[in-house]
Amino acid sequence: MADGVDPNHISDLFAVFGPLEVRCMFGGAGLFVQGVMFGIVDDGVIYLKADEATIPAYKREHSSPFTYATRTGTQALTSYWRLPDRLYDEPEELAEWARRALSIAQRAAAAKPSSSARSRRRRRRRPARKQSRPDG
Repeated sequence: MADGVDPNHISDLFAVFGPLEVRCMFGGAGLFVQGVMFGIVDDGVIYLKADEATIPAYKREHSSPFTYATRTGTQALTSYWRLPDRLYDEPEELAEWARRALSIAQRAAAAKPSSSARSRRRRRRRPARKQSRPDG
């Protein structure tokens, strides 16, 4: 598994929350429930999905959004925030934060058009091909 990602350790941390799937992605991992990603693990640090309603709680905990390096500098992904350090020792409260993150992720997933709907839209936008006529 990717650096800093121990699926057994993550499963233990989220035991009160319930079962989840840890998938390797981009040198880290994603945390999923029923195909919905609600968390990121990068360099051993957990980040949970957040929105305008939950970001203030992360800020009160002196947490920060997920950042990553690019060729042009550091970019922030403000929809994922670092799990407050104290929650690593508070399984009940960690489960509450994870449930909120999953709920946010599920709402965001439901708001996105399905991949089949996107495919139908793309097909509709393509101009019809002209039929070539045999010269005769």
